[in-house]
Amino acid sequence: MTARATVDEGPREGARRGPRRVRSGHSMRERQGPSAILPPAMSGHSKWSTIKRQKGANDAKRGALFTKVAREISVAARQGGGDPDANYRLRLAIEKARSVNMPADNIKRTIEKATGGGDAEQFEEIVYEGYGPGGVAVLVEAATDNRNRTAAEVRSIFTKTGGQLAGSGAVAWQFEPRGLITVTRGTVDADEVALAAIDAGADDVDTEGDEAVEIYTDPGALESVRKALEGAGVAVESAESAMIAKNTVELDSAKARQALRLVELLEDLDDVQRVTANFDIPEDVFAEVAG
Repeated sequence: MTARATVDEGPREGARRGPRRVRSGHSMRERQGPSAILPPAMSGHSKWSTIKRQKGANDAKRGALFTKVAREISVAARQGGGDPDANYRLRLAIEKARSVNMPADNIKRTIEKATGGGDAEQFEEIVYEGYGPGGVAVLVEAATDNRNRTAAEVRSIFTKTGGQLAGSGAVAWQFEPRGLITVTRGTVDADEVALAAIDAGADDVDTEGDEAVEIYTDPGALESVRKALEGAGVAVESAESAMIAKNTVELDSAKARQALRLVELLEDLDDVQRVTANFDIPEDVFAEVAG
């Protein structure tokens, strides 16, 4: 696909707090009753995922996706070694590369280059934090070989889209790390997938999306839940670490378009691996960008 205004930044536009009921979500609370409750940030995450899939399906964006995934593989391999069986982060990166149809030869070469030493590119991981239009929280995760260049590019985009960079820790507290597993709906029974995921140790399952079932786990349980689902015959589309907003901000359509433009411009930077923001996408705007 991914800051809420503080007191000195002015009022928020309808920040929404606490859980809400969703008709087609599932959680461990189902054990205690028929109504499933999911945090709004999670049940709204499917909109972001749909937009990401639309972008990923665009051939013009595929080269950029390969660049980002290659950097993720490179960082993981350099930090933890080139054996995916012994390097969980590398295994996730390889699975992501396969999910975007990155050729196996490209994956192999990237790992070999990262672990071969010598003049291989060295990427530094940096997280930028900022405020977007309407005071939404924005996390920008980057992998760069030139910190000054990336900082200047990120700052420029924030400025020209009506946002601003903030200091370290200013907005990160509004997000939490989660494991995210995606299963394409296809012919699968979403309820059966949800029950299998919960039995495997998942925290929440969102079946609201038209295209996919999204399964949320504790970061440390991501791999075990993925393996359990695959062992149960569920075809997992992707499994990755993600940052999920604890609460979301509602924007009007005009500001939502501005915020989406900010996210899109940031994601178009080669150095940027992932952008996470905590605003809801109004239905009319979602229809425009995902149609």
